[in-house]
Amino acid sequence: MLRVRPVHFTSRIEEWEQLLTDLGMVKTLEDGTWREFDAASGRIALQHTPADAENDGTTSLAVEVGDVEEFARRTNLAASETGNTPAELTPADIGDSCRITGEDGFSFMADKATHWAQCADADTGLAVVGVWFTEDTAAATATLSSIGARFRPVPDADETADFTAKNGGVLMVRPGSGPARSGFGFEYDGDLDALGQRLTSAGHKVTVTEEAFSRSLHVANPDTAAKPGAAGGNQPGGLHIPPTIWISKRAPLGG
Repeated sequence: MLRVRPVHFTSRIEEWEQLLTDLGMVKTLEDGTWREFDAASGRIALQHTPADAENDGTTSLAVEVGDVEEFARRTNLAASETGNTPAELTPADIGDSCRITGEDGFSFMADKATHWAQCADADTGLAVVGVWFTEDTAAATATLSSIGARFRPVPDADETADFTAKNGGVLMVRPGSGPARSGFGFEYDGDLDALGQRLTSAGHKVTVTEEAFSRSLHVANPDTAAKPGAAGGNQPGGLHIPPTIWISKRAPLGG
């Protein structure tokens, strides 16, 4: 199995829970400072962190798998033609997971799924999107292919690549300058205007962007209230905190 499940670190976990709920996600796990929310496709984990923590407001790309050892074996076998072995099992005392490392040095975790079923009560149009920003988009694309993600054609594919995960969620490769980093957002395969109205009625600040191949909603990021300087995008240490969370209308091409 393969499911997209980014981990978002935040000191404003209640505000994030409200936003995810208003988006149509359903909380399926709460364990102390850790909470998980299901979309119709994909999952997001929230991890509470102190407001003065360096990682407050940041997101780590992550996926869920069934058998971690088998996943690592298949990933390394698929990547062997390029001479790479991107998957490395973590020590047993850390947990049942492995780390995937790309040629650009970017890495993300593949964790054993704590619960397999996707919540049927979530908004049926919503999908979680994990993004890998990198200067080496070709290598990142090859790595995502190695983990078993399914390539999805998109209209503007010059330096970008989209993938779907068998058990839910979307993975994207996008060009970015400087050190590789992760991001996340959503796709919506439904009435985007109705979703925007729903979010506005719930008290969220929403704007609309018309793009070359799609339209997107942009919802105020709850973390920027805790870190006023985040509106500029970058925090001390080079951490990137976007001022808004995007929900894009699904492009007409793709499977």
